[in-house]
This record gives sequence, C-alpha cells and structure tokens, in this order.
Amino acid sequence: EVESDILRRVRTLLRELDGHHPACQCDRGMLRWTLHKKIDQNPSNSSILVRILVKELERAERGDFRHYMIPLLHTLMYALIKAPCISDELCSRVYDFCKKLLTLPKPFCTIGLDYAIRLKMERTAPGMLYQRMVCSEQSLKSDPYPYQEKIFIFADPELLSEAICNALVTDTEAAQVSQSPRACMCCVIIHTMQAALGNSCDISGLKANLQAMPTSDIEHWFQQVVAAVECAGNEASADRGQHAARLEKIYNTILSSSQAGDAPLGELQGPPLPNPNISFHLWREDDQLWKELVLFIRPLSQSCEPDCLSQDLDNFEIQDIISDCECCEQTRFSVLSTDSGIERDLPTAVEDSFAPCSTEMEQSRLHRKGGIKKKPSPLESVAFLQAGCNGPGAKPPVKLQRRPGIPPEPAAPLQRLHTARIVLLGDDRILGRLAQAYHSLRKRETRRVFLTPRLNLQFYYIPVVTEQPNTLVVTDHAATGQEELCEVAAYLGRADPWYESNINTLCHMIPKLATMPSSPSKHLVTDLFITDVIAYYVRMGILPVCFQVYAVKIFFNDPAQEPAEDVFLTELRTQVQDSNSQRELSMAKKKTTLDGPGIDLTVTYRKVVVSNRVKELATSLRSTGLVMKAIPANEAEDLVCLNVNITEIVRINNLSGRSFSAVANRLKTCHIKIRSTEQRPFTVCLDKDSRRVYRNVISVEVSPCLEPSYCLQKTRTMKFNLHESEDVGLVKYMPKSLLLPINTFAGVIQ
Repeated sequence: EVESDILRRVRTLLRELDGHHPACQCDRGMLRWTLHKKIDQNPSNSSILVRILVKELERAERGDFRHYMIPLLHTLMYALIKAPCISDELCSRVYDFCKKLLTLPKPFCTIGLDYAIRLKMERTAPGMLYQRMVCSEQSLKSDPYPYQEKIFIFADPELLSEAICNALVTDTEAAQVSQSPRACMCCVIIHTMQAALGNSCDISGLKANLQAMPTSDIEHWFQQVVAAVECAGNEASADRGQHAARLEKIYNTILSSSQAGDAPLGELQGPPLPNPNISFHLWREDDQLWKELVLFIRPLSQSCEPDCLSQDLDNFEIQDIISDCECCEQTRFSVLSTDSGIERDLPTAVEDSFAPCSTEMEQSRLHRKGGIKKKPSPLESVAFLQAGCNGPGAKPPVKLQRRPGIPPEPAAPLQRLHTARIVLLGDDRILGRLAQAYHSLRKRETRRVFLTPRLNLQFYYIPVVTEQPNTLVVTDHAATGQEELCEVAAYLGRADPWYESNINTLCHMIPKLATMPSSPSKHLVTDLFITDVIAYYVRMGILPVCFQVYAVKIFFNDPAQEPAEDVFLTELRTQVQDSNSQRELSMAKKKTTLDGPGIDLTVTYRKVVVSNRVKELATSLRSTGLVMKAIPANEAEDLVCLNVNITEIVRINNLSGRSFSAVANRLKTCHIKIRSTEQRPFTVCLDKDSRRVYRNVISVEVSPCLEPSYCLQKTRTMKFNLHESEDVGLVKYMPKSLLLPINTFAGVIQ
C-alpha cells in the first residue's frame, strides 16, 4: 500500500512535467514537496522511494524521455541524502545510471558526473553527503572539513509589500529557532552511525546518551565521527566494511556495553535534515551586498564592537579598525605594510623586540633616514579585511624582517572555504539591481582582491510579484504587467522544466501565503513550505544560466554635464521627453505637424551575421521610442544578443492629405549607438525600474559589459604592445564579458 501510494505520487509529478497540471491549481509546485515530506514523516520508507525513482529513471532511459531524467535524479538524490540508511546495492544502481549519463550531451553529462562522484564517496563512507551538508550549512567547525555556507535572501522593500517582507522574516527566523550547534552535531553523529550500522544501531539509546552528555563531550565525538568519515571518503583504497568497523568502535564507546549488547532492533528513524543557515535582508543600500559578504568572511566575533565595524564599513575607512577600538589592546601588524619609512614613526614595542644583542646585530640593523610620511587612501587601506582571514587557507601575517639573508616564509595558497548563496526575491527590477551590485563588486575586486580567492559566490532567483502592480512600474508602457516584469523567470522556466515546476509557481504563491489570515493551518504550511522550497532550490540548483550584463554610456544635452555610465540586465527603454520651455514646445509642434510625432534619430549598430564578422550599419529615422530586450523569447536563441524594437514614424502622402503610421523595426545587435540629430532630449529607463530613469539624454551607447579584470589586464598589456590590437598573453585566456550566473536545476536543456 505504501509503495503504490509513493508510485502514484511520482507518476503525478511526471505528468505535471508533461504539461498535465493538477486539477487544483493550489497543488502546483507542491507535488515534490509533499512527496519528500511524506518520507520525512516516516524515514523507513526512504528505500522504497529511492527504488521507485531508480526504476522510473531506467524506464525514462529506455523510452528516451529525457525531460524526466533530471527532475527524477534531483528528487532521488535529495531523498538519498536525507535517508537514514540505503543499501549498497541500491546505491550501486543509482551510481551505474549516473555513469550512463556521461554519454549524453550537456547538461545530462554534467549532472551525471557530479552525482556519480558524490555517490562513489557515499558508497565508501555512508552518511558522508548528509554530514558534509550539515557541517557546511551550519558552519560546524572541523579540521577535516572546514567549509562554511550561508544563504542570504535579498528583497527590495520598494518592490514587495510589507506583509510579504514580514512573512518572510518570520519564516526564516522560525526555521532557525530549534537549530543549535549542539543539536546539529547530535544529528550528524546519529545519522552517520545509522547510515553505517543500519538496523544494528540503537537510535533511542544513542539519543539518550548524547542528550545526557555535556556539550564538550558531544563536540569531541562529533570531531571523531567527522574525521572517520572524511578519512574513509578521501582514501582511494577505503572499504565500506572498514569504515563501518571504525564507526562501530566510536558507537560502542558512546554507549555502555550493556546498552550496546541489548540494543532493540526497530525501524529506521533517522534525524531530520536541519534547515540551512538563512538570513533575510531588505536591500536598502547599494553596497549592502558587498558589506554582508565581507562580514560573512570576517564575522563580528572576530572584530571589535559592532557599532565600530558598521561605522567603518559605511565610511569605507577600513584601515585598521582593530587598533582603533578600545576592546583590542594587543599590538597587531597587518599583511599590508603601513611602514612609513621614518624611524620616529616606529612603535616602541617593535623597536624593543628587535633590540640588538651583539655588535654584529647592531651593524645589520636597519637604519632609517628622514622622509615624508604619505597618508594612505581609504581604498588602499585593507588591513581590516586581511586581519579577518585567520582561518585555514588564509595567508599568515608577515612580520618585519630586520636581519638580512632571512627569507620570509612562503604564504599558504588561499582556499575558497566560504560559499555565499544569494537568493533574490522579486521581479526583473531586483535583478537589475543585482547586475549593478555585481559589476561594482567585480570592479572593487579588480582594484583590491579580497573576496574572490576566499569566497564561492552563487546566485539564485525566485520570482515574486504582488497581486497589484507596484507604482514603480513604467506607467507609459501599457503591456507592462506581471508577465512582463518576470522575463528572466519565464526564460529560466522554458529552459528548465524543473525550475518552472518548483520555483516559478512561487511567483503568486508567496504573496497568497503571506496575506493569509493567521491560523494554525497557515503556520503549518508557510513555516515549512517556503523555507523548505528555498532550501531544496539552493541545495540542488547546481547549474548556472549565464546572462550577459550590458554597459550603457549616456550623454546629456548639457555639454557641461559629465556622461553617465551604468549597466542593465533585461531592458533599456527610451521615449521622447516633453519640452520644458515654451519655445521648444512650439518648435516641437511645428516639427510634429510636418514630420509626425517623435524625434529624428541616427542609429549606428553592428549587425549580427552568421560568420561573426563585424558589419557596421547606420540609418536615420524618426521614432517615438525604442526598446532593447536582452532576454530572448526562445531558450534556443543566443543570450548574448540584443533584440531592438524601434517604433518608426513613416509619412504617407495620399489624395486626402498627409498622414503618419507607426512601423516596428526590429534588429539584432550587440553594439548600438543612438543619437538625437535635432538635439531634442529623450528619457532612458533601465531594467523597467523608474528609480533608474535618466532625463535630458541626447545620445546612448550600448555594448556588452566587459569583465573589469580583463580591462585592467588589457590596459597593462597595451603599455608594452602599443601597436597590438588583438589580445595577447594572459588576456587571451581571461573571460572577456561580464556574465551574471543564476543557478537552476538543469541549466539550459536544448
């Protein structure tokens, strides 16, 4: 009966992928969640679900139903990670299927390889995937596996209603209430023991003993379990039996001999998978993303008072805040040298520590001559940033060398031990803000590298649209609606059916759940559903879709005003600006009577040709406005291409007189320049956001945004190769364009 019920749920899930949506629209997007929740309520049924999913995968392979494979595989792996114990025979079948995917094109081979590597480790050391996930998500410190992860949810308070923001804050806080480090360490110990020992593990006795232990003892056994699992997973000749025997010794030590001998055999009831560490942020400041990432690398516990830290970050005066705060009394030297070269500026403690003890040392002592002390600029002062990297993989602090002939110790290579998963909630407008913030972050990292070698940055997007369109929508565009505001989500849904089924359905579900009246049933749904879906998306969304970021240079009709530079991700829209003065208004009316509405434009662009040859074209026309779309209407189209729609005004002479008609001109390009020939200004709106509107514009230039590190290296190369136009040296191997990666479950399935 249980098996038939699970099979029915899996088949219903597959029918939804075929477009046969459930009769009740409220069930859309909840089929996968209800399936996993049913298994969570009775973990002993995990093997049944895994076996059914393996059979469905093999059936999909025989019938060439490829659109079933990735959703089934993600569902299977998620159930396998959470399962208390899976037999080696069942893991072997899943492993063999993943190896078969290596013969298929991307993304099937990519996902197959990733899961095959994980399953190979899981077969050798059962419980390893669960343990690594919990250790990294909860930032449980252990030397064998020092990785840390955190989920940052960013929402724009001007795009989402206050009720939605409050509901999300409540849900994310409720998910962290019962998750202490002690409880998470107990979960890791219990799950690892049960995965390795199976039915012979006395779960109730193990839980009772762990609960009675002090936290220090639990942490000791947690470190022992993590070391045993990581040792088995990293050994090439490791055996599953040897790993089980090693864990059994730890298990018997934790339990008394009498309890271990009289362990009752019962059903597998493993601990649940704890919710990941999630923080919710209302995106109010432009540089807020960078600040949160810096604080993640260097948490407040490593710094001084939070007020001091916040003030220094706000003012970008990050020279050396540890020495500025009263709570830090010990002398500290930054990796970045602040040595002025003047002897009187040398601290007394340093002079004393290098005091000469012989004539030879006195002669070899560094003597200084008078000089001018240069005040470092705030952007060059990164002592605060470098001070926070004291963990594994960080560069050790370099001390002053006073004796010649003593080489400094080689710095350890940096490792990306931190993973920040940025989840954006909203529509295309918040993605436009993300493109701005990401471009700013890349420029900052080009000037002074800090986050890049230490942080793995992942982006995720959940579309959320309020029931009533926000006042920030461009009002003059009649077609702008909820669908128009979620072009990126619509593209990702077409490219990845599993994203469409699990994530795009949240577009209207989150506002409905947030505005539901308070009731026990409401909390039962929202506290579990929203947090669980975000956790599932972040854990299983492993393949990115890369969107081209476009740079725009805007020139104004006032020659004294400096040109503005900005970036956009989805759309650039122009329209004729109303004249301010009476004289300009009368001249515009005369021009409209003769030539029709709009303004005269000169459009210069590079035509997209199959051979990729550069072919520049120029045309003059009269237009009322244009729209540049960066998101294609079809997933098979090129993402690095602008679809430009120009509304051209054509004059028609006939017997009844002169008339005008609007004609839509469409072109594809990556580089385009638009200029008003009659010096009449127009407005430019970026990413459908009225907060990003430029007025009195006379000309715009649009091109793919270049990666800042590429631009810097190109500039350095050109200094030595003035006559070299093509990329040479290191520049040839660097990414040229700035791409914004947004993770989905499968990337783009052709």
